[in-house]
Amino acid sequence: MISRISGLFAAIAFAATLAVSPLTATAQAADAASAAPAATETAAPAADAAPAAAPADAAHAKPADNPYGLKAMIDHGDAVSKGVLALLLIMSIGSWYILIVRLWDTHKLAGEAKEVRATFFKKASIAEGVKSLKEAGAFRYIAETAVEASEHHEGALTENIDRSSWVTMNVDRAVGEVNSRVQSGLGFLATVGSTSPFIGLFGTVWGILQALTAIGVAGQASIDKVAGPVGEALIMTAIGLGVAVPAVLGYNWLVNRNKQVMGQVRAFAADLHGVLMGNRALAKR
Repeated sequence: MISRISGLFAAIAFAATLAVSPLTATAQAADAASAAPAATETAAPAADAAPAAAPADAAHAKPADNPYGLKAMIDHGDAVSKGVLALLLIMSIGSWYILIVRLWDTHKLAGEAKEVRATFFKKASIAEGVKSLKEAGAFRYIAETAVEASEHHEGALTENIDRSSWVTMNVDRAVGEVNSRVQSGLGFLATVGSTSPFIGLFGTVWGILQALTAIGVAGQASIDKVAGPVGEALIMTAIGLGVAVPAVLGYNWLVNRNKQVMGQVRAFAADLHGVLMGNRALAKR
C-alpha cells in the first residue's frame, strides 16, 4: 500500500514536470526576445539616452508575461482546449503511476524468486518450505495452492481427473492469477501511448481553428496576431508526445521484465509439481 501511494505522488511529480517544461521553454524564448530590443537601445547614441535613471529602473522592472506560452493558453483557452489539457494530464499521471508501481512489483517478485531458488528446495519438507516463503507473496500463494490441491482430491467429479492433472490445473490457475496481477495496467499504457498524440493533435487543430476564426472576425492578420494563438495550439501536440513517449517505453520495458519474472515463477511451479508428485509416489510405497 505504501509503495502504491509513493508511486502515485511520483507520477504526479513526473506529469507536472512534463506539463511545466513547455511553459519554461516558451518563457525563456520570450525573455530572449525581450532582451534584444534592450541591447539595441543600449547601443544607441548617447544623445538619445538622456536620463541615466531610466535604464536602471528598466533593469529592475518585472518582465512581462509570456503571451505565447502554456499559461496564456490556459487563461484564454475555451472549454475544449482546457478539457484536452486536463485529459492529457490525467493520462500522464495514470501512466507514470502504473509504470512506477509495476516496476516495484516486478522488482519484489524477482527478489522473491532469487530467495526461493536459494532456500525453498533445501528445506526438510514441503511444509517447512512453504512457511519459509514470504507471506502474501506470489510464491507463497502458488505453493499453498499446489499443496492444497495435492492433499484434497475428493469429489464425485474431480475423482475423474488424475491427481497429477488436478495439481497441474490448480497450479496453472495460480500462476495465471499472478501473471494477471503483474500485467494489470499494461493495457492502459498501450492505450495512452497510441491515443495521446492524436488527442494532443486534436487540441492543436481546435486551437488553430479558434485562432483563425478570431483573426478572421477581427480582420487583422499580422504576424503578432497569428503567432500567439497558433503557438499556444502547437503546445498541445508537444504535450501529447510528452505523454505518449514515456507510456510506450514503459509498456515495452514492463513487458520484457514480466517475461523474465514470470519465467522464474513458472519454473518454480513446475519444480514444485514434481516434488509433490514424487512425495505422493513415495507415500504409496
